Amino acid sequence: MEITKNYNGKELTLSVEGRVDTITSKELEQEINDELGNFDSLIIDFTELKYISSAGLRVLIATQKKLRLENIPFVIKNVNDTVGEIFRMSGFDKILKIE
Repeated sequence: MEITKNYNGKELTLSVEGRVDTITSKELEQEINDELGNFDSLIIDFTELKYISSAGLRVLIATQKKLRLENIPFVIKNVNDTVGEIFRMSGFDKILKIE
């Protein structure tokens, strides 16, 4: 997995490439936690994401809960069909804001 950070003012976009699974989900969570307090809006771009496991989904839900407490917008963008199907099957497409 590779994560690219890009700030546009106080809006942070994390572009995630590869797979978010049991091992790499910890890295994604750490990247997000390291930036907390530095942004007022978070976008996670999954254009190059091939797969996300339940561990990755847990990171997204935990992130949403943290950011919601601070009223910080959180959006997931550019989900491909494979990852979108995982979101739909898990019901996360109804919980997370996906564009």
